[in-house]
Amino acid sequence: MKYKLLAVDMDGTVLNSQKKISPRTKSSIDNLLKRGVQVVVSTGRGYAELNDYREIFKLMNYGVLISGGLVYDFFSDKPIKIHALDDETILRLIDFGTTERAMIHLLTLKNSIAREVDIQHMSDFGMEIYFDMFNRICVRTDDLKQYVRENPGDVIKVNLYHRDKNSRDKNFERINRLGLTMNFAEANNLEVSPANVSKGTGLVELCDFLNVDISETVAVGDAPNDTEILQAAGLAVAMGNASDEIKNLADFVTLDNDNDGVAAVIEKFF
Repeated sequence: MKYKLLAVDMDGTVLNSQKKISPRTKSSIDNLLKRGVQVVVSTGRGYAELNDYREIFKLMNYGVLISGGLVYDFFSDKPIKIHALDDETILRLIDFGTTERAMIHLLTLKNSIAREVDIQHMSDFGMEIYFDMFNRICVRTDDLKQYVRENPGDVIKVNLYHRDKNSRDKNFERINRLGLTMNFAEANNLEVSPANVSKGTGLVELCDFLNVDISETVAVGDAPNDTEILQAAGLAVAMGNASDEIKNLADFVTLDNDNDGVAAVIEKFF
């Protein structure tokens, strides 16, 4: 099989434990792009959260962002597909987060929104490794509900970062009744997207746009929010640091993210 597209997750996959891209992995991706193969990020991150990697990914044309809620053309700087949450649903999610004293994080087309008090206490939610990024890029608001009302139709995904697993599980039960797509990305996080929206659906939409058959794609991931894209892709690859659940879905398990697992995939399959 001659694969035409490689979709790589970011955190835990193309990024190492220090949230960096190694020179070997960067070189492998750049060389693949120069050979005419599409390499796309498939990430739970939003557009603003890619700022630190713009130069590294400057040859990359497309991204499946916000867990499939946004399919984006970087070169044209415009969306290909957007799937926003219903505003009333977002208000309910904010209530659920408030009840559990969670950090509530909203992702829109271009912005990452949170409360200042939560950003300054990200260690309470097990998210301290992201503090520097959030502190630099987030739009601050003290009233998230007011932001939603003033910006109707803008929010694509809601992240709820909880203080512990018990709190997360309570909100899982509440949200599960709403028929939305939920994923676990960080230890006590719930990612909430519109129903039937995932990285997998985002990959299908991008393939339709590019006229690439889904069988000609390779997806690489490590976490539960990579499940659907691994199931959709022609070849599913799990990182060595992935959970057993993700490894069991994969056709191949590569090296971990601190040992250039993505570069190893490129060298083996492309």
